[in-house]
Amino acid sequence: MRRVEHVMGFPVSVDQRDGDPAAVDRAFAWLREVDARFSPFRPDSEVSRLDRGELDRVPADLAHVLELCAHYEEATGGAFSARRPGLDPCAVVKGWAVQRAADLLVAAGATRLVVNAGGDVVAVGGPWRVGVRHPGRADRLCAVLEVADRAVATSGRYERGDHVVDARTGEPVTDLLSLTVVAPTLTEADATATAAFALGVEGIGWAAARPGCEVFAVDAEGRVHRTPGLPLAA
Repeated sequence: MRRVEHVMGFPVSVDQRDGDPAAVDRAFAWLREVDARFSPFRPDSEVSRLDRGELDRVPADLAHVLELCAHYEEATGGAFSARRPGLDPCAVVKGWAVQRAADLLVAAGATRLVVNAGGDVVAVGGPWRVGVRHPGRADRLCAVLEVADRAVATSGRYERGDHVVDARTGEPVTDLLSLTVVAPTLTEADATATAAFALGVEGIGWAAARPGCEVFAVDAEGRVHRTPGLPLAA
């Protein structure tokens, strides 16, 4: 079963080869729920209401997301921050929400599937081939990965320009073009890719030292950096 919807601001596709097709409806319903609850662009979302001091109690899911944000802020020495200056946990929410959507499909019996959220991928079973976009050429790949039961996320400047800011300085990061992380879950891969990008070139080594993470990065000079265990396709 294959299905694509635009949700949370980007296209999300599910390619599920077995399991319960009805579970795909529940996975997309979850993602729409996340968009309503966690978007900082919706004035009635939990994130917006918390930021305005209107919540008497922080819901459990939001508390978990905020804990993840705090973890990555501490781990990067403050380069990563969910304050921009208002509360914006999107860098963590995307990977966390899509990983949970994939987990819903697995819980319903799927053993072979891919969820692709704007280029960030959860792969269950496999192996699956995942292309990494060339940061300077939208019609080319600069690497092809082969993954099974892993997730792949990329942070880069090619889609939204210099949108990743080093919160320590308030300046956009310009010494990297793209940074891709392979990790056991998309929660880890996506947050690690964004946090590492906020660190600039030093983030390559930082991400590579994270447990279970492999890294592929292209710096502003066009130099390629990759960890020895990166699962490149033959």
